[in-house]
Amino acid sequence: MEIKRVGVIGAGQMGAGIAQVCASIGKVVTLCDIKQEFVDSGIASIRKNLQRNVSKDRISQNQMDDTLGNVRTSLENENLSNCDIVIEAIIEDVDIKKSLFSNLGEICEKRTILASNTSSIPIGILAEASGRPGKVVGMHFMNPVPVMKLVEVIRAKSTSDDTFDATFKLAEELHKVPVLVNDFPGFVSNRILLPMLNEAMFCVMEGVAEPEAIDTVMRLGMSHPMGPLTLADFIGLDTCLAIMKVLHKDLNDDKYRPCPLLEEMVKNGKLGKKSGAGFYNY
Repeated sequence: MEIKRVGVIGAGQMGAGIAQVCASIGKVVTLCDIKQEFVDSGIASIRKNLQRNVSKDRISQNQMDDTLGNVRTSLENENLSNCDIVIEAIIEDVDIKKSLFSNLGEICEKRTILASNTSSIPIGILAEASGRPGKVVGMHFMNPVPVMKLVEVIRAKSTSDDTFDATFKLAEELHKVPVLVNDFPGFVSNRILLPMLNEAMFCVMEGVAEPEAIDTVMRLGMSHPMGPLTLADFIGLDTCLAIMKVLHKDLNDDKYRPCPLLEEMVKNGKLGKKSGAGFYNY
């Protein structure tokens, strides 16, 4: 199956990035969200990223114009019905995602692949909700999407060979490095990463060291490009908490228990960079 038309639901940082990379290789993209201000913000983000690349001579002005020309916007999921693949990049809430996949299963053509960029929710749950489990797959991009090479392609037990193969091929077309991952909570990336971030938060809560010291240890001692608390702030502390809750619930292991400090910070609106304050101020 050749993928030419791509729908992206969710015009936030991840959705806009996915739309950008798809449009940059000539795919016809429809970027969809529930409010005009959200899609406008997504387009503005894409334009800003592309303009930065033009200014650094990574792409030409014509390439920027072509990419933007390949992106349409919509406020209605129905306008995605004839896409070859629809990639969901909305809030990390299982009930909201299930409702969306149920809706997409009804309105999209039978051939349409339904993919989720979820960072932790099992694909099988979304596949069942869709009513077309063979056509559902995970496509977990890394942030920022235009820069990071990895894509976890998550195969549920119900995912058909054709669905998986077409999704894997699309990731390669996007100049990414796709990796087959089986359907478990957190997949590979977040099952390993988030407990590390969570443990760094416990170190802060217990007074082991200040955030700057913890990040310095991991950067200089472990050669991490970014300290775990800085990374958590960039991911969004609310997103980190949502993933830890999924891991804790679905794996039924207290080693995935969210740090109480993380829960308190999210409750108080300290979500990291996007709110202006987290473990650091921005």
